[in-house]
Amino acid sequence: MNIYEAIFVRRSVHSYRMEAISNATLESIQNYHREVQGLFGKIDTEVSIVDNCRSQHKILGLFGIKAPYYLLIYSEEGEKAAMNVGYIMQQIVLHICSNGLGSCIVNPTTAKKSLQRRNGKQLYGVVAFGKSSGAYLRKVTEARRLDMARLCVYKDKPRLWMKQLLEAARMAPSSLNSQPWRFVVYDNRLHIFSKSRNGDKMKMLDEINFGIMFANMIVVAEELWLDVDLITLEEIAQKTFPNNRYVLSAILRL
Repeated sequence: MNIYEAIFVRRSVHSYRMEAISNATLESIQNYHREVQGLFGKIDTEVSIVDNCRSQHKILGLFGIKAPYYLLIYSEEGEKAAMNVGYIMQQIVLHICSNGLGSCIVNPTTAKKSLQRRNGKQLYGVVAFGKSSGAYLRKVTEARRLDMARLCVYKDKPRLWMKQLLEAARMAPSSLNSQPWRFVVYDNRLHIFSKSRNGDKMKMLDEINFGIMFANMIVVAEELWLDVDLITLEEIAQKTFPNNRYVLSAILRL
């Protein structure tokens, strides 16, 4: 299974066997982070893996997920830093799944205060992972996601590759399964919006959510040999929408 296939079958795992995995696998996860190009390449990130196989580390708060390993993703702070981390984190999560392991993306604000900063960078992403005590895969039909009619407004009839791209976006995990994305679909482009939500914490989580969704889109685009440019269109960005916030536009070329 490759990371493209993992998009559609990965299950978020909440229960783990507290068993060690090989050093080679742990190293491959850290090396994979170095290979992933960020959505915004000038933002520096780093990762740290915490070994919790002996349950000696209380990484998360009272209601956190107990796992044998935690991947912590730190980033320079700045505009769209959280989105960039979400983009990188999702590709690492898909890589973990392709290695036969379970994982779960965790709200980074639940991590201990002592872990919130590292080498001048802010903690933006936490992934619990390890050997799952149950299934780490599921059928596509088992995913609880909104259907396309709820997510998309179609201005043109979508081509097959556009449908595949949108399906990958639809399958993206999000905090509390909020699925904040909405799409205006044209022949070769998408305008991407977020449902309006109040609060700085929700804004940060939604930025992470959108980074995760964009990762799914880019992985599928690479599989289909599509070129995708994610850009901000000022003529849309300057408009006010009553219930949605403009995020980015995707321009696609074969």
